Amino acid sequence: MADVKAALFIKLYTDADVHGKLANLIRQEGFDAVSAYEAGNERLDDSEQLAYALSQRRAILTCNISHFASLFDEYWQEGREHYGIIVSEQLPIGEMLRRVLNLLNSVTADEMRNNWKNLAEFAH
Repeated sequence: MADVKAALFIKLYTDADVHGKLANLIRQEGFDAVSAYEAGNERLDDSEQLAYALSQRRAILTCNISHFASLFDEYWQEGREHYGIIVSEQLPIGEMLRRVLNLLNSVTADEMRNNWKNLAEFAH
């Protein structure tokens, strides 16, 4: 059953623009998440952050919307695969956690692959 769960649920990587404690809070809710800070990647640039997420088979969560929009377009134009880009405005950590959990409970890993989501869609 663990293999099915891994295929269904998004594995998340939060980049350095996201509160460092968010990944731990997500894990406390039973989801797989790691932060750039935990991985020692807080100084990587945006393209390196996305490459790291890809190497770990994780969707990336960032608050750096404009730079990641360009990276999403670049990957799309070049036909490069990724596990998803999730963006958000800077929010209080509790609200960001609520929106992330809404996303994780409604979007599968397969649906997130090569996709772009904004946490504003999950404010309900």
